[in-house]
Amino acid sequence: MPAPHNRFKRALLSGQRQLGLWVALANPISAELCARAGFDWLLLDGEHGPNDVRSILHQLQAVSAYPGSPVVRIPVADATHIKQMLDIGAQTLLVPMVDTPDQAITMAKAMRYPPLGTRGIGAALARASGFNLIPDYLQTADAEVCLLVQAEARKSIENLEAIAATEGVDGVFIGPSDLAADMGLIGRAETAEVIQVVEDAIGRLVGLGKPVGILAANPTIAQRYLDKGATFVAIGTDVGALRSGLANIRKAVGS
Repeated sequence: MPAPHNRFKRALLSGQRQLGLWVALANPISAELCARAGFDWLLLDGEHGPNDVRSILHQLQAVSAYPGSPVVRIPVADATHIKQMLDIGAQTLLVPMVDTPDQAITMAKAMRYPPLGTRGIGAALARASGFNLIPDYLQTADAEVCLLVQAEARKSIENLEAIAATEGVDGVFIGPSDLAADMGLIGRAETAEVIQVVEDAIGRLVGLGKPVGILAANPTIAQRYLDKGATFVAIGTDVGALRSGLANIRKAVGS
């Protein structure tokens, strides 16, 4: 019996458009609610959300019954975080702030078992292998893991082609907020100058045949990026949905 099929990876590599939701509340109940909303993928945020290994595990368990694929963002580009998240059952990881091809190579190797990579052998103890009830897990896991790297600085944009060409990198995710800050436009990710750089990066990646994603909570801008060729696009956040929903409820009755 092989490792579980990675629906997100299959859709990604086929060029299928996938709309996602950022999940940062670090709670399995709210994550399950988000999973019921019909998004193609959910980003469980371990970088800016107040998450740890256990809270991510609980959210993976909570969303596992629903079609939306979980994608886990680790807090930093580090092989130890990759190993832990893969072992608790995450198959698709988003790695922040990958600026160079050397970083991309290190991350790609951390995703895979030897001889192709450096992932430690601990599957007999792990949820990923069904606690050793999936007999062919070690032999089949590499084909089902999916690595997404974030380009979110001018240096990563300069190195975009080399990063995208790294064996084992399945997609590149543009980070407009950090990119804007690096461009001296902090808090202004929707300005024309930043959008132009993002759209140019999308075009370069599409030209290479590399799947490209982004977070764009503004529907107009999200559609622009989709029209340019981005295929895995997060179009909102759980925090934003809760905030705006509560504000609308409060405004609806008796100001």
